[in-house]
Amino acid sequence: MSEGAAGSVYDTVRLLNTGPNPCSLFGYPGVSLVGHGNGTQIGSAAQRDRSVAPRPVMVRAGGSTTFIVRLVQAGNYPRATCVPTPADGFRIYPPGNTAALYLPLKGATGCASTSVDLLTVRPVGATVG
Repeated sequence: MSEGAAGSVYDTVRLLNTGPNPCSLFGYPGVSLVGHGNGTQIGSAAQRDRSVAPRPVMVRAGGSTTFIVRLVQAGNYPRATCVPTPADGFRIYPPGNTAALYLPLKGATGCASTSVDLLTVRPVGATVG
């Protein structure tokens, strides 16, 4: 689900526990934009939104939790500063995991420049507000 606000889009990302046992998640997912049709990271990884404190989230087998990613529109920055680059999707590392997930994202543009921070992520279990 996406919601927009003043040059930004907030995406709610759902993580599903596909294992047979409950799991506990705590903290911030690692999130970055990827592209070029091969999963190459585009620009900087998401910065942590520290306005919401992380809390432990228990996810039962077959259950899910969500987190929020804010994507600032690349067009808000000068082309020379941003170096706009089409994105294919998000690479996501759930908290405490080293295996990445991929979430396709249509029509997104990232900034190849690592001097521009387009992404902000909230901890698992946090909502927009």
